[in-house]
Amino acid sequence: MPSSAPIEPTPPGPGRHARRSRGLAVAAAGVAVVLIAGAAVWANRPDTAEPSQDVAANLPLPSGTSSATAAAASVPTPGARKPSVSASAPGKPSAAAKPVVARGGWIPVDPAVWNEQVAAFKKTKADPPVNAGNLPEFRADCKYSHRKPDDPIVAPGLPGASHMHSFVGNKAVDAHTTAEDLTKFTATTCKPTVDHSAYWVPTLYEAATKKPAETTGFRVYYRSLRNNSKGIMPIPNGLRMIAGDAKKKVPTPRGAQGQFYCAFYGPGDIDGYARSDNGNWPICGEPASLHFMLQFPDCWDGKHLDSPNHKDHVAFGNNESCPASHPVRIPALTFDIAYGAKGTKAGYYLSSDPDGKSASSMHGDAFVMWDSKALNQRVRNCIAQRRTCNNDGYDPFSY
Repeated sequence: MPSSAPIEPTPPGPGRHARRSRGLAVAAAGVAVVLIAGAAVWANRPDTAEPSQDVAANLPLPSGTSSATAAAASVPTPGARKPSVSASAPGKPSAAAKPVVARGGWIPVDPAVWNEQVAAFKKTKADPPVNAGNLPEFRADCKYSHRKPDDPIVAPGLPGASHMHSFVGNKAVDAHTTAEDLTKFTATTCKPTVDHSAYWVPTLYEAATKKPAETTGFRVYYRSLRNNSKGIMPIPNGLRMIAGDAKKKVPTPRGAQGQFYCAFYGPGDIDGYARSDNGNWPICGEPASLHFMLQFPDCWDGKHLDSPNHKDHVAFGNNESCPASHPVRIPALTFDIAYGAKGTKAGYYLSSDPDGKSASSMHGDAFVMWDSKALNQRVRNCIAQRRTCNNDGYDPFSY
């Protein structure tokens, strides 16, 4: 019998990473290449689990929370100003900002808004017809937007209180950004443009020059981690979550989990044909470059858009279902991040660990906000019907 304890899926194998990242870099290479890559990914998919039943509608509020309180907590005061989007110079937060600590907490979902989203999803019809057997996912391909020492999830309202972050997606994001801002200021570096979400990671720097090495490709997959899509629901707009651990400070030598790897092929393997002097970073041969993948959970508690540690309101399911504490099955986000950097003997460091100079503190933040109709259609067409969809939200192989 499978274990009933929630489990985090084993990261996909090296072959899958290299092939998926190559697909990001050469998306126009042709249908044949895509089909081969898709077959390889499907063959190496993680162990899957049967998801929970449809329990999203009419979920109870957190204990002691009224509908009015929930609405007030999840919907910011109207009239918010447009944040600045100018890129900050690379570096660390100022000394004055370091002692400031953001006050986080549980942010309840507005039940009326969530139930409306669920009702609309249930009315959404699949189009085109089912094409079973492909990977159940849709995606957004994003480009680098700007860099700031801000974090509207961990340090909301506290500009300069974070280590440096590289933002993609919504162009108007800073420390003051709210869910309402994401619906008002929708200019984005992502395709499709109906994705108004903000995504960010710690900035990567070259150790020798102290110059930032920014992302050259940032694909966000919304996918099923299991072998069926029973009970799938759309992600609630306004959901905030973090994958990875910014405080983790351990070496990332060849073969370690949670390290940068070489993709788009080239000499050597995904760990590089050589390593940096400290052994923590691969050196990639042409035409390979540095990549990283981050996996987010696929179950939600149905009550909160955020939690004090930005993780407790979401969880990974097990081989049977989502845990009772997190009964709502949602698409799992996967960050597939490409860098133009090839690797050097001096190596790199992340803004989240400038002294350790390893990759272990790599993490990603997601502040989800889509056009609801577009999101519902993609979840229905691509995940519920288990098809691999492109940026336009349909399966190109079904035509």
